[in-house]
Amino acid sequence: MNAEVRSLSLVEVEHGVYGLPGVTRVTMKRPDAFNALSEALLEDLQTALNQIGKSDARVVVIAGAGRAFCAGHDLKEMRAAPSLAYYQSLFNRCTKLMLTIQRLPQPVIARVHGIATAAGCQLVAMCDLAVAADTARFAVSGVNLGLFCATPSVPLSRNLSRKAALEMLLTGDFIDAVHAKQQGLVNRVVPLDALDAEVSRLASSICAKPVEAVRAGKDLFYRQAEMGIEAAYQLAGQTMACNMMDDSALEGVQAFIDKRPPDWKQ
Repeated sequence: MNAEVRSLSLVEVEHGVYGLPGVTRVTMKRPDAFNALSEALLEDLQTALNQIGKSDARVVVIAGAGRAFCAGHDLKEMRAAPSLAYYQSLFNRCTKLMLTIQRLPQPVIARVHGIATAAGCQLVAMCDLAVAADTARFAVSGVNLGLFCATPSVPLSRNLSRKAALEMLLTGDFIDAVHAKQQGLVNRVVPLDALDAEVSRLASSICAKPVEAVRAGKDLFYRQAEMGIEAAYQLAGQTMACNMMDDSALEGVQAFIDKRPPDWKQ
């Protein structure tokens, strides 16, 4: 199946990629700037994700064009208009984008190649899942410029252990893809020429599951993670009880009892 392609000025949105009708890929298109997050790119990403969130897409893939995934914020643009109000507005817009990724009903997979630095590493950490080429490298390198990567520290500290996250944040040093997987920043690492095939396998596995369970599960996962354990269990129990009343869950359990594949209508 050919993907349906629609382009904003700095973002390309493709529906039905990898021959999977439920998969939408969003590609950042500032290759000459290593897909640095300019104000315009942030706006296009926000627009694209807002639209996808209302669509019937099952899985979203975020990718970068050219030689890198994303090099973080556009430092030339940031330095051109130094004011506290401007920086507060910029980081608020970036935060809104990151939270949009987490709040999308669809699981979001980062397809990472080349470098993912500063806010680019933050973007990987905010995606629900990440598949990286074995040549990919990751860093939160703002501290090397005298700027602690404060906003990237939020998702980084929720993906890695505290000491591992702080080592990246305080040194600004790069880690390779294998190390990133060991630390919990990415799920899978494959050769560059196998990257799309691995993303496709992961997306296909998710698309094969009932949409109600996947969407309810993603929402529950993040909400309970910020709660105390008692409140988390209460929310999880309520979510599971409601999920059990879905036709897909009732069919899945009955199919297990009958020792046959489930017949999900989706």
